[in-house]
Amino acid sequence: MNTVADIVTKVRSKNAGPYWLTVDVFCGTPQAYQQIVQSLSTDRVAAAFQVDVDTIKRFDIDTLNVVKFSLPRPVIQGDITDRDMHGAGWAPLVAELSLN
Repeated sequence: MNTVADIVTKVRSKNAGPYWLTVDVFCGTPQAYQQIVQSLSTDRVAAAFQVDVDTIKRFDIDTLNVVKFSLPRPVIQGDITDRDMHGAGWAPLVAELSLN
């Protein structure tokens, strides 16, 4: 069974301001993009992040072969309890998801 990382060119996460994170799935080809759009549900991403699916915004950008997920940060960036100041640690959670 393939993972997201096996299909796409890159999965990147970063801050989208002090209150939001974004995870970009760069598919590289239209074929990989279609496979990700069809196989990677927002529900599965929410489960991986352990958040309510209603808090995630999904953007399927077919002209760029990119799928983007944005979600509120667990704590405000820079808070004393913030364990990932730059938001870079969220990408592996998506990259390691298996595709059906």
